[in-house]
Amino acid sequence: MINPIKSMDKAFSLDGLNAIITGGNRGLGFGIAEAFAQSGANVAILCRDMEKAQEALDNLRQYGGKYEAFFCDVKSLSEVRRAVDEVYESFGNIEILVNNSGISCVSDLLDMDEELTLWYDVLNTNLNGTVHMTYEVGKRMRDSGRGGSIINITSNAAYTVHKTFAMSPYSSSKAALTHFAHCMASELGKYGIRVNSLAPGFTHSDLSQNIPPDEFANITDHTPLGRFGEPIEVGAMAVYLASPASAQVTGAELVIDGGYMLKC
Repeated sequence: MINPIKSMDKAFSLDGLNAIITGGNRGLGFGIAEAFAQSGANVAILCRDMEKAQEALDNLRQYGGKYEAFFCDVKSLSEVRRAVDEVYESFGNIEILVNNSGISCVSDLLDMDEELTLWYDVLNTNLNGTVHMTYEVGKRMRDSGRGGSIINITSNAAYTVHKTFAMSPYSSSKAALTHFAHCMASELGKYGIRVNSLAPGFTHSDLSQNIPPDEFANITDHTPLGRFGEPIEVGAMAVYLASPASAQVTGAELVIDGGYMLKC
């Protein structure tokens, strides 16, 4: 059983907790890493671009915790197994897992190559990568007897179909991730492991830089709050889901999209 909070004192603190963030070297992942670091957590970043990871670590060190990066391609279960072993050897225990690694593509399904390369690449990264991480870290959380918090980064694209961009692999993977979190919340609750999802909408990141100016304006006009989100705002919601304040929250999905879905 997960103990409830007794007061607001340190309810949102992550002091001394260890977190793994896949894709934590850039974009939303780094926003989450920075929010965690500012809230007292130690952070292990798993990613493929180690040069970008070093930049992320250099930025995090000002917060005074332990921050390391480990090479990992989440599509590969053997790679995940090796990287998670390395993280546990260095950090000792992990209380928080953020499954953030993800890729997208823009293509009509019928225009893809005969091998459906784009489809499988996106699904293997976004969905299977999350399954790999949840399997390897979840087992250790269970066996430690200390529980933990697993947070899947999904998207409001799980519920909407964008009129301009054909992104069926991305949207399908995010919809699957949402229900996977529901299933894991049910399976892992008895071990004191909470599983929740965060569903950002359009947020300033590496991906948003490729949006044409006219489409950028169209999206902001379509958003009740009139702007794109910021990675640190997604990080703030992740802090809540990782902290004692959310001890009674599992199987939930929190949408942070400025109200975009209201107009769909």
